[in-house]
Parts: sequence; structure tokens; C-alpha cells
Amino acid sequence: MTPRTRAAASLALALPIALLAACADETEPAATPADASADATDTAEEPAAGEVATQTARLALTHDAGIVVLDAQTLEQVGDVDLPGFNRLNPVGDGRHLAVSTTGGFQVLDLGTWGQGHDDHFHWFTADPVLTDVTYDATTPGHVVVHDGVTAFFDDGTGTVQLVDAAEAATGAAGETVELPVHHGVAVPLADGTLVVTDGTEEERSGVRLLAADGTELAATDQCPGVHGEAVAADDAVVLGCTDGAVVVAGGEITKVETPDEYSRIGNQAGSHESPIVLGDYKTDPDAELERPTTVSLIDTRDASVRLVELPASYSFRSLARGDDGEALVLTTDGALQVIDPASGEITASIPVVDAWEEPTEWQEARPALLTLDGSVYVTDPANQQVHAVDLVEQRVWASADLDVVPNEINGVDGLPADDHEDEAHAEDDHAEDEHANEEHDDHDH
Repeated sequence: MTPRTRAAASLALALPIALLAACADETEPAATPADASADATDTAEEPAAGEVATQTARLALTHDAGIVVLDAQTLEQVGDVDLPGFNRLNPVGDGRHLAVSTTGGFQVLDLGTWGQGHDDHFHWFTADPVLTDVTYDATTPGHVVVHDGVTAFFDDGTGTVQLVDAAEAATGAAGETVELPVHHGVAVPLADGTLVVTDGTEEERSGVRLLAADGTELAATDQCPGVHGEAVAADDAVVLGCTDGAVVVAGGEITKVETPDEYSRIGNQAGSHESPIVLGDYKTDPDAELERPTTVSLIDTRDASVRLVELPASYSFRSLARGDDGEALVLTTDGALQVIDPASGEITASIPVVDAWEEPTEWQEARPALLTLDGSVYVTDPANQQVHAVDLVEQRVWASADLDVVPNEINGVDGLPADDHEDEAHAEDDHAEDEHANEEHDDHDH
């Protein structure tokens, strides 16, 4: 991929959106290519590989002392990476690597599974998982979004967005940077070359902007208080959450999603390219220290409407995911995986998976988490130190495995080449790409 040229527009972004029109004729500074030597170190030595008969998906689960890697089919442990601390897992978009949010930036983790095309077929390989030397520098690593073959790394501490070809991101390849105001934000690259970004400050954020490839502002709003999270739906429609609903970016326009409650926080979302409807959480108590909601939102990006669905129990910010066919999935605190038809809002199945649980007060503490990968839904079970694999078609747990650690976050790769991924961050797990906060209040951003 040839890096696209964007305008950084640091000064313009720092101004209130209402003032941007007055500055439209001013020349904005050009975006700069991301310097691989400055922003990412060289990759580690390639691990020894062995050819295998079939594609091999792998799971990664964080724990207090590091990251364990499992075979997604057998659930057998194939690696354990020593990395103490609270680490977060993000997609890279190439079917092989993850980016670990850790001290100093986003460090690339090689899960050791990949495929190579040869004429009309693939050869499949596996190797030991390894934490590489590639790190995309960030003072405060934030959201990572993979879309349309581009990986966007957002540094909350500087407002810098690094945009890198997803197929080359694991090598520390140069891309480009966009400079935004310092805030807890997100950037979503779209297929037409535009870029959706949030706008705000360290104290507050309420803006969403759509930028052309040259940095020109195509659309903007400042009517999204507490803007947080993102999900991409069918036809490249993007939903971003607010404390009073959400906004939809589609067709070059930004539209407000009106909700029935004055305070209606939708801070975590899960999208699928198979559906125009985005699944979101839904909180209505602005004074709650820890709200345990029992309602989720279904946002239709075609008309910016919302449907609210009442669940049999509460859930957490790690409870949302989407199935391969676009099903809306919510793991509730009664231990069941609720399967929702996004078009009708009907709960079509309730699959028992784990014991009843309660969301912990601290957002960093382990609680059951979801990942959809390679045709299965994986659920962590911290209370019993287990992980479970669920078959949505047969509506049952088809495999479980004991772990030597208490799992926290979960992510994974399918082993397919980068060109075979539509949108790893949204079509498969979304909670990676969007599980960066459980913001009960604006001063609790993560």
C-alpha cells in the first residue's frame, strides 16, 4: 500500500468545531510519514516454523504475569509470554499478530500461525509465539482500529494517530501520522480514503469529524458528549457512542442517534459487515459509581434509529460481540450467552456457558470476556480459570480447557493472510478493537 497523504491539522483540530469553517481557507500542515526508525523498532528474528496440514487459529489471553497462547481448536497451550502488568490486546489485521498495549507503546506479539498462497492453494505454518521487538511508540496507548487494510494506532497521551498498512504493521513499516488534540480518542480509516476521528481535550470531548484524504473536513459535529468507542457496520457506516446516544457516520454525513433517555450512555459497541445494525451497551444513571445495565441498544445505521432490548440479567463492557452471520451476542451475569436477532431485537437463544458472576468494581479486574473467531465464540471464565468454546449453530459449549492462570483479556488470530481479512477489528471480535473503557464518569477514562 502506498501511504495516503493526509493533513495533520493540529491547530485547526484544537479549535472548537464551530470555528473550523472560518479557518477553512487556511493552509494546513501536511501529514508526515510514520518513521519506522523513530516510531517502531526492528522486528525480532523470525521464529523457527514448521508446516502443518491445515489453517490454525490461535487465542491469546492476558494474565497478571503475561500472555498465554492457545490453539483455538484444541484449546491446548502453545506458548506463555512473560510480560508482567496490565496488558491489553489489539488486532493488527494480518491474521498472525496482535498489538499489546504496554509501557511505551503498542508492542507486536507474533502468535506464530500463518498461511502462504501458492497458485490455487495455501501452505500453512506454525511456530512458537514470541513478543517481537517491534513497538509503535505511544505515551498512553489507546484504541487500535483495523479497517480496509489499514491499522490505526491512537496515542491518547499525544493525540498522534499512526496509520500503517495492516499487512506490514508487524514489520515496523513506515506509514503516516495524523496529529490531533490530546484526548482519549479513536480514528477509523474508511475504504474511500476518508478518516473518521474524534475531537476533544483531556478534560472533555464531544466532537466527531470526517476528514478527506488530504485533510479537508467533510463533515463535523460537536453534539456527542463523552464520545467513546466505535464500530463499523455494513457499507462502511461507523457508529460512535455518546453520553446522550450516538452518532452515525455514513454517506459522507454525520447523523445524531436520538434516544428516549436524557442520559443514555452508549460507550461500547460491536459491529459486523454482515449487518447494518450495531450492538451497543446502554446506561441511564449518570450518578452511578458502577451501573449494571440490563438493556442493550441496537443502532440501525441506515436511518440512525435505535431499538432497546431488555435482557434477563446485566452485563459488562467485555460482554458484547457479533457472530459470523451478524448475530448480536451478549454474555449476561446469569452465565448465559444471549443471541439476539439484530433486525428484530428478539433473543433467539440463551446458551449456558459459565457460572453466574458479578461485574467487579474496578474495570481492570478480570471478568468473563467474549471473542468470536474462526466460527466459534470463546468465553473466558476467570472464576474457574477456564476458557470455553461455544457453537452458535448447535447452541452448546463444544470444548472447555483448564488454565494455570486467571484470564483477563482475550483476542486471537485466524492464521489467514492479511488479504483475506475484511475488517479484523469489527467483523470478528470488536471488543478488542472497542473494549478500551468502562467509563462510568468522564474522569474514569481508560
